[in-house]
Amino acid sequence: MTRIRTPRGSIALSIIIRHDPATLREEIDADAAQDRLEEIGALRSLAALTEKAELLRLLGRIDEAWDIANEAVRRTRFSGDRAELLTARVRRARLMQLRGRPDEALSELALCVEEARTHEWHLEHSFALKHRGLAFFELGEYGRAVRDFDAATALGERVGVSEADLEVARLGFAAASEFQEESESERGSRADGSLRGRRRADES
Repeated sequence: MTRIRTPRGSIALSIIIRHDPATLREEIDADAAQDRLEEIGALRSLAALTEKAELLRLLGRIDEAWDIANEAVRRTRFSGDRAELLTARVRRARLMQLRGRPDEALSELALCVEEARTHEWHLEHSFALKHRGLAFFELGEYGRAVRDFDAATALGERVGVSEADLEVARLGFAAASEFQEESESERGSRADGSLRGRRRADES
């Protein structure tokens, strides 16, 4: 039997209702998220900090989530678990992008993807690819998003990532592929129109 694996700090499915197929953003039960945030309260374990950062992100409290994510990264550095540190850095990079620093976020995600690949940390590699795909998607770089989502899905299936986590990468692959095709079609139409315009000018 394949063991289902999830990164530290994964959020209960009862909180995330679904992912919007057009934006890939989470649609959540805000009351359930707030209840869970109050439930873990002042807990300071690494797992609690990671979950708090995710809950705050889902609730749109990005600056608070950023502060907690930074604390989680610092805590993980001291723990000595480099794979967990990489996961914490990926989550923080996601918040970095949401705070308007996309170039820095992509740079950090690229480092995380490469480090996970080098060390053959397959779970973390899939996780980093998925989040870089989300970053590319939000920037409209659909071709790159397609490649990352596809790689995240293939690797995740191989190492037993949960279906809930794989769903995001699969949705992302489908959405990015569709947007990429639309973008290429629009570019083709503009090119055809430009060519027809030049021909008419030459004939006149």
